[in-house]
Amino acid sequence: MLIIYTGDGKGKTSAAAGQALRALGQGLRVSFAQLIKSDVQAGEQNVLRQLLGEDFFIGGRGFFIQEKDRAAHTQAAQQVLAWARKRAPASDLLVLDEALYALESGLLTEEELRALIEQCRRENTHLVLSGRGLPEWLAREADLVTSMTLVKHPHDAGAQVRPGIEY
Repeated sequence: MLIIYTGDGKGKTSAAAGQALRALGQGLRVSFAQLIKSDVQAGEQNVLRQLLGEDFFIGGRGFFIQEKDRAAHTQAAQQVLAWARKRAPASDLLVLDEALYALESGLLTEEELRALIEQCRRENTHLVLSGRGLPEWLAREADLVTSMTLVKHPHDAGAQVRPGIEY
């Protein structure tokens, strides 16, 4: 099954982590990787590291903002993709957090993502992808798509980020 959490609202990573937690609770083997996000000690990173050990991988370098950093970000995304390809055969559920952002930014290609989707289907591995910028082709490929819609956010009123809420 291909599951996608997307949209401009908060909660995509939380939904992906929740899916991983549910799978673990049913005895499934879970692998979880974060593209884009660096090891910033976000709450989910601390818990996923404890629960999954080597089956959790933080491969990002932070959000891709400046074109001069493209090569480093692309290399990091390729490392996550290679890790995911190796983990897929031994996983019942494979999560790639921020995969859609990496795709939209050109750090991963459509062909690379399609190849991973096909690999997971052949190996009966459920694949969860999250991030903003869901392309039409991927929406058609997916079995389940949930879009988080932003209605209101404290940042709009100038609030600072808070541990345990935003990260």
